Amino acid sequence: MTESDNGATQPQQPQQAPKMNVLAQFVRDLSFENILSQKGAGGDVQPDVQVQVNLDAKKRSVENQYEVVLKLKVDSKSKSNGAQLFLLELDYVGVFNIENVPEDQLHPFLLIECPRMLFPFARRIVSDMSRDGGFPPLNLETIDFLALYRAEIQRRQAAKQTEQGETPVQ
Repeated sequence: MTESDNGATQPQQPQQAPKMNVLAQFVRDLSFENILSQKGAGGDVQPDVQVQVNLDAKKRSVENQYEVVLKLKVDSKSKSNGAQLFLLELDYVGVFNIENVPEDQLHPFLLIECPRMLFPFARRIVSDMSRDGGFPPLNLETIDFLALYRAEIQRRQAAKQTEQGETPVQ
């Protein structure tokens, strides 16, 4: 309750809940290289899979619309000799309409909540591509986008302190 100029109390305006709609999602770029088949090798191979995740978000020209890109790079090598098995790169895009998110919370919202919505679809594409490429389907582990966001913020702060000649705080 707030007090008006005449001393009467009035109810506060309730803050509207954040609202997010996925307007579109699509593959912007997809590449799969089956390096094992190019070398003519075969047989039973134990893979060592490395996954790199990058995120990008930008405002679109339409009000309240944002584009979020989930970039995955999957590098699979043989555990026995380190030979490259396959390389998969995927840029998966979501277009979101986002309303009632405070400006100071928009950046984490775009880089945590939006990728969380896109990830199951990107995981399916990775699984299908690895299977269609002649390998067992690769089912990616769930990605903790909150931890990823926090790590990136810490990395940026450490880089900024290093630029300024300060010792980064651990």
